[in-house]
Amino acid sequence: MPTLYLVRHGQASFGADNYDQLSDLGQRQSVLLGECFARLGLQFEAAYTGTLERHAQTLAGIVQGLAVTPPVTALPGLNEYESHAVIATVHAEPLPKPRNAEHVRQHFRLLRDGLNAWAEGRVAPAGMPTHADFVAGVGEALERISAQHRGDVLLVSSGGPIATAVAHVLGAPASTAIELNLRIRNSGVTEFAYTSKGHRLVAFNHLPHLPLPDCAAMVTYA
Repeated sequence: MPTLYLVRHGQASFGADNYDQLSDLGQRQSVLLGECFARLGLQFEAAYTGTLERHAQTLAGIVQGLAVTPPVTALPGLNEYESHAVIATVHAEPLPKPRNAEHVRQHFRLLRDGLNAWAEGRVAPAGMPTHADFVAGVGEALERISAQHRGDVLLVSSGGPIATAVAHVLGAPASTAIELNLRIRNSGVTEFAYTSKGHRLVAFNHLPHLPLPDCAAMVTYA
């Protein structure tokens, strides 16, 4: 049975003016993952990404390590929500730049609150789709893959769409997707076995390219 490999982007630029760029570590995570896929002998029939820079940069790093370039399709339905817009629905004042651990914890506490409010239809973050439309975009990407492919497929996206995909496959509520989202590691790999009838979860959020304890310093979440 073929496998869909869902990869969260490498470490991005959390706290910078433009988050949507991989850090140097994020680039390295991506290349190492591609090298790991090559050692496993994976040959991807196709690759899918969102349209964000960090998605494209992560895929480029994977391709560099893999030394093979599969056909690539970019789908807006695989894009992440806008975290600042979500947080603004529950905390009107701008947050300080995350200069310490408490700032980071505050960011993610508010993000969880905002995501739950968005999922429950209590808020409408500026410039974003409804939560139902966000979920539908992820579902449409999964349906497209299961309808069009019969081999292994790579999907590079963000924590929100990947967690939403897992919750969709498991029949779990939005609150579960939100909690999963906040646990997905940069360049973490989730696997679905799939057929034309749908997807089944095989593995979640693992790091075959960053074995512990040797690579503990390379495990990141933002």
